[in-house]
Amino acid sequence: MNAEQPKQAYRFRFPSLLAGLAAAVALSLAPAARAADAIRIGEINSHNSLSTVGQAYRNGLALALEEINAGGGVRGRPLELVVRDDNGDADQAARNARELVRDQHVAVLTGTMLSNVALAVAREAARGKTVLVVGDALSDAITLDKGNRYTFRVRPSTYMQAAMLAEQAARMPGRRWAVVAPNYEYGQSAVASFKLLLKQARPDVEFVNDQWPALGKIKADDVVRSIRQARPDAIFNATFGDDLQKFVQAGNRQQLFAGTRVVSMASAGAQSLDPAQSEAIRDWIAIGYPWDQIATPEHQRFLEAYLKKFNQRPQLSSIFGYTTMMAIAAGLKKSDAADGEALVDALRGLQLESPLGPIAFRALDQQASMGAFVGQVSQKDGHSTMSNWRYLDGAAYMPNAVYVRSRRPTSAMK
Repeated sequence: MNAEQPKQAYRFRFPSLLAGLAAAVALSLAPAARAADAIRIGEINSHNSLSTVGQAYRNGLALALEEINAGGGVRGRPLELVVRDDNGDADQAARNARELVRDQHVAVLTGTMLSNVALAVAREAARGKTVLVVGDALSDAITLDKGNRYTFRVRPSTYMQAAMLAEQAARMPGRRWAVVAPNYEYGQSAVASFKLLLKQARPDVEFVNDQWPALGKIKADDVVRSIRQARPDAIFNATFGDDLQKFVQAGNRQQLFAGTRVVSMASAGAQSLDPAQSEAIRDWIAIGYPWDQIATPEHQRFLEAYLKKFNQRPQLSSIFGYTTMMAIAAGLKKSDAADGEALVDALRGLQLESPLGPIAFRALDQQASMGAFVGQVSQKDGHSTMSNWRYLDGAAYMPNAVYVRSRRPTSAMK
């Protein structure tokens, strides 16, 4: 993914054959020397298994990389991505991380969309004393229980998003709640945080049914049938992707959503639903991305550049990819592209602009303050719409210092 080096014409006027040979050798080494000057960024991701979302994330990375290098790179050195696919497998991701640090000599690791993958790469980053900037994975453990000195995250955490949704849920009249979430670290964190925060705001609520389908293997009709039998007033959903689509379809068939409100960590893409099911999602309280309604200058500039380069609308993962690469570049500039220890110090407290406005990495847990859009999501005629939305500043929904210190290892805060 290096930029093509420009061809140059050279005229030689050396008086001796020896000088001519020396010049030829120097020219042959010049491209290699220029390539060696690049700062290498190791990107590990589920490129093949997360198709649409993964492609949008990569587009965001590519756009930022292009802008950074067009602006002179980092102190005159271009950034270069060295890409590895983890195929959604944590062990493969860990092997990739070791190879990138040991053999490719990358200065920074990034990527990791799945939480279990991010945790595996974070362990390797700590062992290799190499900074990892997580762009998309949500697990609270990344910055809390299994956090380490070298791992930072851009996207608002599971706790932060659950706090935003719990705030909305507390205003709803229902008291009986069901939950459905994938049975791995992200889903467990989402449910635990939502339950904790909703109970704090509304001690009268009760959780009457928990559904824990395996990631990618949801038996949607069984899940919906069990939830219906519990007769909840509302549902908290943390499934996503194909599992969420199947849950929506089964819920529509069994009329689960007719009288039951839904609060959701994600919203299903309407284009994946059958026309007869296109209105299955109606006024869900969800985290989304009203990309065509945001009028801020920073988002407008990003949107125009994205549409021009890719000729397609951005997704929320595009924002994460773009901001992650910009954060890495800002940290490298501040640390003078020095070693991992200097980069840790540079990223702690770092402030930068993003397409969603200014953000900063909190030194305490190395979590960025990026927020999220929360509003009512509906689907009609094959399209998703988001209304009555607000952008909630992530800084207001971060766990407090006492909570962080109770869960984050002391060694990670040194």
